[in-house]
Amino acid sequence: MGRRAHRPRRGSLAYMPRVRAPGPVARVRSWPEDGRLGLQGVAGYKAGMLQLFMIDDKKGSLTSGQEVCVPATVIETPPLAICAVRLYGSGTRGLRALTEVWTKDLPREISRKIKVPKKYDPEKAIERAESLVASGKVQEIRVLACVQPSLTNVPKKRPDIVEIRVGGSSIQERWSYAKGVLGKTVRASEVFKEGEYADVLAITKGKGFQGPVKRWGVKVLPRKSEGGRRQVGTLGPWSPPRIMWSVPAAGQTGYNQRTEFNKRILKIGSGEKEITPKGGFLRYGPVRGEYMVVSGSVPGPTKRLVQLRKPVRLPPTAPTGQPSITYIDTSSQQGI
Repeated sequence: MGRRAHRPRRGSLAYMPRVRAPGPVARVRSWPEDGRLGLQGVAGYKAGMLQLFMIDDKKGSLTSGQEVCVPATVIETPPLAICAVRLYGSGTRGLRALTEVWTKDLPREISRKIKVPKKYDPEKAIERAESLVASGKVQEIRVLACVQPSLTNVPKKRPDIVEIRVGGSSIQERWSYAKGVLGKTVRASEVFKEGEYADVLAITKGKGFQGPVKRWGVKVLPRKSEGGRRQVGTLGPWSPPRIMWSVPAAGQTGYNQRTEFNKRILKIGSGEKEITPKGGFLRYGPVRGEYMVVSGSVPGPTKRLVQLRKPVRLPPTAPTGQPSITYIDTSSQQGI
């Protein structure tokens, strides 16, 4: 008998179902069990990509100690306005919200996102929350942070609200921290440091309804194929008499939530002189406020909201020192 022909499958089934995300803000489904006190993530808007030169500090690398060129993504991170603290308890299907404590010092633009109540007593809400913390029913503490696009170059006034976990060794310690930052602003430099790693969550670029060639990467059929060329060769066997879910078919392409692990933070700063290319980033413009430079690419188009989370599975061999950047290429991306 001859050897049976075999080829790897075109298109990974690990990302099924490939459907549209419910919205442009990614949902963080898990947080690291970190004992360090503070917020475990920040959010910002993707400005664009550039390249820089740095000294390779990875042990065992063939280019260790040498200057290497690294592609990087610039994320503009305005200060997060902490609007509320949400307490979670254990339920029959996981965590369930017990109560919320909102601040009176809400950003002016938040009324474009939610309906702000006219009568609200934050002191009464704090008393209820403290009684729940003292009773031991609270299992998780998170904050609702308002990302302010008016402080960036993103042309929109409606802010985004993200939920960020508060890390710490005990519930009482985490509650004290959350109560202290309520109504204040938190900068990205207070959460992350240069050289640390972060997980990046964002919604990818949407491409609409596409065929199986673009969506799955299947081969274009020969010229004499009947019925068309940019389609799948067979929809399946006679038995079972139905189309399997694994058959590459046409459908929604892109606009999916994706998580990329262990992105190294190369630089944290503010101002447009050091990081903005001449003429500004394509489809974004200059970066005027605080920013973070992350190694590699980031899901989504420019101006898309990007969430950065403390790493949940940091590799043990990852370099932890501050990176040594020798040169940042700020040449024009428009040929100016």
